[in-house]
Amino acid sequence: MAIRVISAATLTRDLGRWRHDDGDEGAARRSARPAYLALAEGIRLLIHDGRAPLGVALPSERDLSAVLGVSRTTVTSAYTLLREHGYLLSRQGSRSTVALPASVKHDGNKPTRSILAMMSPGELPTIDLTYAAMSAPPEMTDAYSSALQGLPIYLGTHGMDPVGVLTLREAVARRYTERGLPTDPDQILITLGAQHGLRLLLNVLTAPAERVLIDHPTYPNAIEAIRDVGARPVPVPLRPEHPEAGWDLDGIRSAARQTAASTAYLVPDFNNPTGLQMDAEGRAELAAIARETRMTVIVDESMVDQQLDGENPPPAAAFGRGSEIVSIGSASKSFWGGLRVGWVRTNQTLITKLLGSRSSMDLGTPVMDQLATGYLLEHADTILARRRDQLRSRRAALLDAMAEELPDWRAVEGAGGMSLWVQLPAPVSTALAATAPNHGILLAAGPRFGVQGAFERFLRLPFTHEESDLRLAVKSIAAAYAALTPHAADPLAPLTCY
Repeated sequence: MAIRVISAATLTRDLGRWRHDDGDEGAARRSARPAYLALAEGIRLLIHDGRAPLGVALPSERDLSAVLGVSRTTVTSAYTLLREHGYLLSRQGSRSTVALPASVKHDGNKPTRSILAMMSPGELPTIDLTYAAMSAPPEMTDAYSSALQGLPIYLGTHGMDPVGVLTLREAVARRYTERGLPTDPDQILITLGAQHGLRLLLNVLTAPAERVLIDHPTYPNAIEAIRDVGARPVPVPLRPEHPEAGWDLDGIRSAARQTAASTAYLVPDFNNPTGLQMDAEGRAELAAIARETRMTVIVDESMVDQQLDGENPPPAAAFGRGSEIVSIGSASKSFWGGLRVGWVRTNQTLITKLLGSRSSMDLGTPVMDQLATGYLLEHADTILARRRDQLRSRRAALLDAMAEELPDWRAVEGAGGMSLWVQLPAPVSTALAATAPNHGILLAAGPRFGVQGAFERFLRLPFTHEESDLRLAVKSIAAAYAALTPHAADPLAPLTCY
């Protein structure tokens, strides 16, 4: 299969103002920092931020020099410097492909939570920011009381229904219809959460070694699910600095064509971790791309109820003409993480295939949990309005605390979700997550949300805790960062020529 290539136009766009001069190469030459060194530094940061994924080929020296408006010697020197530092690999007769030096490679998907095993109970951190989920609403007790009252009519059956109880499928279908996507209960399969639904879909839609496109960054457990079925995640970078158009739709189209990916996993409704939301125009274009490339797009709507700003566009599947877009959802983020109930919305043909795959994994979702979820969906408007107000207030508290304690950190403030995607001044995310427990806090480092060591300059900070806890958490993070900075302000020494 052909190597995926970043075009010169895309690389130039992502580099932005890489020289910080007036665009005159002569001015850059006269400055203390040569143009080739500034270009190499710019490309290196794109690699660490996941904007230039590992294994992808950079544009030819001739093409890049033409688009950047610099001499070919400048590009050649930059590529040579990156190659000497281990950021590019070259083979005879092939383009240079993106790499990471051995000194900074690590498994970014290993959670830092493992440090708990080395701590005594009295030393456990007080605040855990490795998860983005709220505590249960007060209505949860009523939901299970109602479920218990409704349970007797199911006790005369064997209680194992792999499709899901009809009342819940009707409730889920009704909510899709209200959002602008007419849906019948027969189009709904109840699962053990969105993650379970994703795994069922991957089992049916993919084969070992096939490519699955993902937005980058994305939900870590989805990356692991893709790998667990033997498929290969192909990252298409998000652009958080442009929240109105965070998804690179041209990049998705290009990646689908170059990799022949048959499946994609995307989170257009408040991407976890950035909180970005794809607009209606982008959703229409995404559906068109899926049709053009014959690719099935799995859209994760787990965060769809966490709309904090603006209005939600119609579901992505509303722009499809057939089965090119499949939706998965969950009650976990909307109501409570302990409520392991989710769903898949698709056509009956695919549901039949999913049921065939499901029989080897489980025999259905617990009836009590389904009935409780049905109660919560009936009262969703009241419950979700209150929870959204809580999230807005907590997000504001987190931003205020960061402005006071960490003014050099830049937060991506998406339209919703449960977390901020924060850019650090230096690529020390993993080191910070490792030392944070010493200051009473657990963090999820940026590389957990990407592939191949990306996002060392980023950190996900959920705002699901109480405001007082969030303010304390930021003080603890600031203390951990201050302790770390003298020793590892930039573990990747600035590029220099030999």
